[in-house]
Order: sequence, then structure tokens, then C-alpha cells
Amino acid sequence: MTDSPYLTAPQVMQRFGISEMSLWRWSHDEKLGFPQPMRIRNRKFYSVEEIEAWERRQMEARAS
Repeated sequence: MTDSPYLTAPQVMQRFGISEMSLWRWSHDEKLGFPQPMRIRNRKFYSVEEIEAWERRQMEARAS
């Protein structure tokens, strides 16, 4: 999807079609297990690898 190994918070929100508040909720819901961001100069960056692994787990959970 991207050449960078990281997505910014706006890119994550766009990818899932969610709001900033939803992203905050996902990040704070321990049961959901959403990947935690790395912070650089108060900007959030999410690992593409971790996001894709989380997506796979969600799809597997839906299939079972």
C-alpha cells in the first residue's frame, strides 16, 4: 500500500475510514489489541507491518 514502513495517524484513519476519536478509542481498548504508535515530535507513526498483522487477526477472528 505504501513505500514507507510507517503510516501517519491521518493515513491510518483514512485506511479504516474512521475518525480521530475512533482511532483514539482503538488505541486505548486493550481487548482490541490495536497496534500502538511510535511518537516522534508529538506525531504518531504506526508500523505498516503491525497494522497488517492486526488486520489479518481481525479477519481470522471474523472467519471463525
